[in-house]
Amino acid sequence: MKGNPEPHLRVARPTEQLAAIVAMYRDGLDFELIGSFEAHEGFDGAMLGAPGGPYHLEFTQEEGGGAGEPPSPENLLVFYIEDEAQWSRRCDRMAAAGFAQVPAHNPYWDRGGRTFVDLDGYRVVIYRGSWG
Repeated sequence: MKGNPEPHLRVARPTEQLAAIVAMYRDGLDFELIGSFEAHEGFDGAMLGAPGGPYHLEFTQEEGGGAGEPPSPENLLVFYIEDEAQWSRRCDRMAAAGFAQVPAHNPYWDRGGRTFVDLDGYRVVIYRGSWG
C-alpha cells in the first residue's frame, strides 16, 4: 500500500446530524472535506482536515441513528495555536460556525485557551500557545 511512511491520526466521532457537524468543523477549524462515503455497510461519513496533514477528523452517521451520548467533558480535541492573531481569528471562526463557548471542566484550559462545544456535546479547545 502506497502512502506516507509517517503515522497518521484519525479521530472518529459518531453523530446523528452529519451535514451540520461537517459544516461546523469545516468552517470553525478552517478544514477541508478530504473524503466522504455514503451507505457503506450502514454508515455515511465524512473526513475533514488539511490535505496531506498528519491528522484528520472523521464523522459517521449510522443508518437508523445510535450515536449515543458524548463522553465526559474532559474528552477534548486540543489545538495549540502560537500566534495570537491566528488564535483570535480561530476562536471567532468557531463561534461563527455555531460552536458554543463553555467554561472548561479543567480550569487549566481557561487560563490559556477557550473551550467550545459542538451540536453533539463534544468539546474542542483552542489553546493560545505552543506544544512542548
